[in-house]
Amino acid sequence: MADSIPGSDAPAPSEKVEGIFRSGSITAISVVVGFSLGFLSRWSGLPGKWAASDIFAVASITLGVALQIKELVDLLSIRSLVVAYYERSIRIFVAGLIQVAIGVAAAIFAEIIGFGGIALRG
Repeated sequence: MADSIPGSDAPAPSEKVEGIFRSGSITAISVVVGFSLGFLSRWSGLPGKWAASDIFAVASITLGVALQIKELVDLLSIRSLVVAYYERSIRIFVAGLIQVAIGVAAAIFAEIIGFGGIALRG
């Protein structure tokens, strides 16, 4: 995003995200955050003994959920109507989504190789 129009001393207007597009993004992100929190909540309520692999997986998922929630809050800000802030929020949200996927994959892989804990037994 340029700070000024070439050949002019006037600053360029900030590019804006349309409100309807932003609303759709907020809805989609809210659904993903809900699923991530639901998975974490279900996992924490399972009876049984936790394994070391569970700690890595739950830490990864928790970090990912925290990033997702932070970006949901950021997208609710009026500032997120500016394209630069919106795009930054989406990138961080996707990083949180990847972090959750890494945690889930770690739990599945640990179960496959025989080091699984309670995550996949409930």
